[in-house]
Amino acid sequence: MEEQANRNDYGVIRIADEVVGVIAGLAATEVKGIAGMSGGLAGGISDILGRKNLSKGVKVEVGEREAAVDLFVVVEYGVRVPEVAWKVQENVKRAIESMTGLTVVEVNVHVQGVHLPQQTKEEEVRVH
Repeated sequence: MEEQANRNDYGVIRIADEVVGVIAGLAATEVKGIAGMSGGLAGGISDILGRKNLSKGVKVEVGEREAAVDLFVVVEYGVRVPEVAWKVQENVKRAIESMTGLTVVEVNVHVQGVHLPQQTKEEEVRVH
């Protein structure tokens, strides 16, 4: 596990890549229009991961003072994807920079799928 380290007068502060990944995942899922994080495409099917696996849909590269983030997300049906992605970029950058002190140089958003609204029970009954 990679760690980002800062030395100050009191000692060294180390931030694990996974910590930055969890911060990024939480910040991304806070944005309206994001259905969840995606574990990637396996056989053409994307899996929406729950809150316990937020860092699984995130890839981070952390240097001494900078970080780059790749997010793999699933969006809600009907949203304007570019607007949602831009809001995700802003929210993730702000969260990581304020919580870790790192400078975020990139936030790449990879839209892996669209979450369709579920049918109501009444619609299901009419179909059958």
